[in-house]
Amino acid sequence: MIKKLPKKTVVMVGGGLTSGLAARQLTAKNIEVLVLERGVDHTNGAEAHLPNQRDELRWATREGLVQKWDRTTYTLRHTRKDPSLPVRWMEAFLPGDGMGGAANHWNGQTWRWSEYDPEIRTRNVKRYGENAIPKDMPLQDWGVTYAEMRPYHELFEKLFGLSGKAGNINGQIQAGGNPFEAPRDGEYPQAPLVTQEAGLIFQAAAQKLGYHPFPTPAANSSGTYANPDGMHLGHCQYCGHCERFICEAQAKGSPEVLLYPMLRQRKSFEIRLQSHVLGLMYDAAAKRVTGVRYVDLRTGQEYEQPADVVMLGAFTMTNTHLLLLSKIGKAYDPETNSGVVGKNFCYQSVGGVGLFMKDRWINPFLAAGSSQIYMDDFNNDNFDHKGLGFLGGAGISCGISNGRPIGARSVPPGTPRWGTEWKRANAQWYAHSLSFGLQGSCYPNRENYLDLDPTYKDPFGVPLLRMTFDWKDNERKMVKFILDKITEIAKATGADIITSGSSPQSAPFNTQMYQSTHVVGGTPMGADPGTSVVSPHLQHWDAQNLFVVGASVFTHNSGYNPTGPLAALALRVGDAMASYVERPRML
Repeated sequence: MIKKLPKKTVVMVGGGLTSGLAARQLTAKNIEVLVLERGVDHTNGAEAHLPNQRDELRWATREGLVQKWDRTTYTLRHTRKDPSLPVRWMEAFLPGDGMGGAANHWNGQTWRWSEYDPEIRTRNVKRYGENAIPKDMPLQDWGVTYAEMRPYHELFEKLFGLSGKAGNINGQIQAGGNPFEAPRDGEYPQAPLVTQEAGLIFQAAAQKLGYHPFPTPAANSSGTYANPDGMHLGHCQYCGHCERFICEAQAKGSPEVLLYPMLRQRKSFEIRLQSHVLGLMYDAAAKRVTGVRYVDLRTGQEYEQPADVVMLGAFTMTNTHLLLLSKIGKAYDPETNSGVVGKNFCYQSVGGVGLFMKDRWINPFLAAGSSQIYMDDFNNDNFDHKGLGFLGGAGISCGISNGRPIGARSVPPGTPRWGTEWKRANAQWYAHSLSFGLQGSCYPNRENYLDLDPTYKDPFGVPLLRMTFDWKDNERKMVKFILDKITEIAKATGADIITSGSSPQSAPFNTQMYQSTHVVGGTPMGADPGTSVVSPHLQHWDAQNLFVVGASVFTHNSGYNPTGPLAALALRVGDAMASYVERPRML
């Protein structure tokens, strides 16, 4: 029997970064907030304390902090003509599970995207003409500008104590920073992380060729730090256990360190853990959401939680899944090119080149998740695309995030995959190998989208979310171009061995290979209800008391990690929801 609970003012789905930031804004005004999170609190678990925190097998290889694939997974097909099959074990991207979500086990790379990214279609049309955008690429503006997001970027970077070097302060280019970055108010809250030997090698080669390398903006704390809410970060220890791990030194900007301990002290805030949301309650005639249905995973009891306002702040896939299940908005149909829910699903282009240098000591075991040296010379539209046959670009970087014994096994081409020679090569090259990598854009394609699988269901009887996705020519061409640039830089180092450039984009999309957790789209934002799910204030066009925030609202993926604009939008939507609670209306 379903139990109906007393109404709450604001109910948020997902207890990760976006909900934490939006809840910060709302509870500061004493607005009642309830967060429903299907995972647990990791704060006092083995994953957050030595010696168990260093267990690579448990947390990295076996994905101890990641979504439980036997309970919540997706199906995949590469084209509409293919049958779909469930992903039994996902390695390609790693949604979080528990209070704090994926921002607990992230590396910490934190970007503001290019100033023109929110107006990406306008930018390309103005520079290259309407015909430069392929007919099957639904590239669209966000309906919000960088200038409108900028104060929230400033706030987030102070809240999370980012380490970095400014490149553009109010239009004045700063030496040592990124000359292509969007303008900032001032320097980062903390100085950059220490540059590793691998970064120094890349930096020298890139500068030799006339490029502009700079330290990656990082949520790894380069010193001790107290944020505006009185929450504290410790000093990064360069232990090489950032991605897939919780930081036991509390030196990585994470929701479970900086947001939820503070929120739990506020009387207007509540979080219910192990609460798995099944769907939204929707009054189609009134165009209003009336609440949320969820099941308590500890008891199996199902509940209805009424709400004045609902916010979807879960992972990209979950936000889209819940809208499709609840039939809020029209599902995207690639056949007729109509509908919006599930549209503009994008991933991230990656690739790289391996280098082996017998006379340089790389120290892979002294690393942080964001201790890279980066360059933006070929990212996004920072270079002329005329005649290249593709749009978009990629950041190029070098920096080692770890030297852990299971995963850090870089050996030259031709080395046997096991046995004595393999062991000898590991010993010889462990401290003498590095890689130059790319992290590139992924633009939407009419044939890449999300919908409900007609065959497969989860243990609760709910249809699984289906991915129809594969790499398209635009990304393949872009990656090849960037790999040629990377090879040029690698040769300038004088490395003893340089591998040929490789990328997952050279083959069909493969869920068994980690690429990034940067999946975006499915609930795109915009100023036109005909091409977007939510408004520029992230308010659902078909339910004015429903807000959606997260990477699912992005209309494309840039050559950066999505966390920066995701966080800025979350803080902004917190203020928007506070205004809505005060006076309900279409903002």
